[in-house]
Amino acid sequence: MERTACTFCAIVAGEMPAHRVLDGEACVAFLDARPLFPGHVLVVPREHRETMIDLTPDELVAIFETCQKLCGAAERGLGADGSFVAMNNRVSQSVAHAHVHVVPRRKGDGLRGFFWPRHKYESDEQAAEFAAKLRAEMR
Repeated sequence: MERTACTFCAIVAGEMPAHRVLDGEACVAFLDARPLFPGHVLVVPREHRETMIDLTPDELVAIFETCQKLCGAAERGLGADGSFVAMNNRVSQSVAHAHVHVVPRRKGDGLRGFFWPRHKYESDEQAAEFAAKLRAEMR
């Protein structure tokens, strides 16, 4: 995707308005325009990166340090009981620019864990097989 066509790149560059929460050296945090709850923040790298896989190690650290600070800020500043932190990669990624959602949570807010059905492994052997496949591809 061209940088000029990316909504988040335009926000980072100041070409599109957003309610910024943090303007860091490696990342920017701003309110989601369509929040799950008030205070829902998106944390994005300054450079255009499509997914978590594309982030540099330094960007990854900066983004998740920012997420950690935002979780505390949501509790202290918004009275949240906790937070939900999530990132999609390609599937369900509404903007093809890596971004992490930090959502303030309150007990009884209606958000129910993951939004998809959970399934058990057919057997312990099948679970071991999936773990082995993932281990083999860790780099």
